[in-house]
Amino acid sequence: MNDHVYKVIELVGSSSESIEMAVENAIGKAGSTLHSLRWFQVTETRGHIDHGKVMHWQVTVKVGFTLD
Repeated sequence: MNDHVYKVIELVGSSSESIEMAVENAIGKAGSTLHSLRWFQVTETRGHIDHGKVMHWQVTVKVGFTLD
């Protein structure tokens, strides 16, 4: 196994469908502009309530990627 140095960024993804889709949206967008994504950590979960129902999810994720 090679030794790596990682850069960590923090992102907020959102979705009206689910927490998982909010994570996928954040990782997908990051993957379109960054390369060598390796891991993520969900650090916070929030939601929007309207008329007593969950209408929208937001998740804060830390994403690690290797430096060239």
